[in-house]
Amino acid sequence: MKKRGFEIVTGYEDRGIHLPMRKTARSAGYDLEAAEDCVIEPGKVTMIPTGVKAYMQADEYLGLHIRSGFSLKNKLSFINSEGIIDSDYYNNPENEGHIFAAIMNYGDSPVYVKKGMRIAQGVFYKYLPADGDIPGEGAVRTGGFGSTGTV
Repeated sequence: MKKRGFEIVTGYEDRGIHLPMRKTARSAGYDLEAAEDCVIEPGKVTMIPTGVKAYMQADEYLGLHIRSGFSLKNKLSFINSEGIIDSDYYNNPENEGHIFAAIMNYGDSPVYVKKGMRIAQGVFYKYLPADGDIPGEGAVRTGGFGSTGTV
């Protein structure tokens, strides 16, 4: 039985997508790459596709973090600070659980991202539910981004 990991999203199988990997023996994060070339314009948010989805246990989530060197060199950050990929995002009916990086450019120049560039790190976390709350029980996800509620 699979516990946690990554798979390539349908439609990206023959595009040379690499599954995220840890680069050193003590790395916590799995490096995610851009699935296609794109430009992050100054003052704008760009959704960069990774071509992958993540599966995990009901009481876990994938924390998505921008890579520090990429961020510092280019004046970039995730628009929501940390992306949280819930376990039920995997294979959701809207977008199959495709992970995108929502990156804000705070600089004055466009940032050119090439396919295969490592842009983010994913770290698997366990979370602690409140008394009486059981992970995996409750409403069923029916969509992709922002589908667990409205602002």
